[in-house]
Amino acid sequence: MFVKFISADRVATAVNASQVTFISSVTEGTRIRFGEGRSITVVEPMDEVIDRLNRTVQFPDAVIHPGH
Repeated sequence: MFVKFISADRVATAVNASQVTFISSVTEGTRIRFGEGRSITVVEPMDEVIDRLNRTVQFPDAVIHPGH
């Protein structure tokens, strides 16, 4: 399932939730990483990114509950 975010350059971007491997906070917003060294920075805060990706039910459990 795809989730729509706004990239740091203010362009709408669709992210395939099943390909997300790592999420981190950065100055510009949130960096979403995928396999093979690919990433995108979006303006939404990390909590919102996680919440929206969780709603797809395709997000890995290891990232849904960080720190557990």
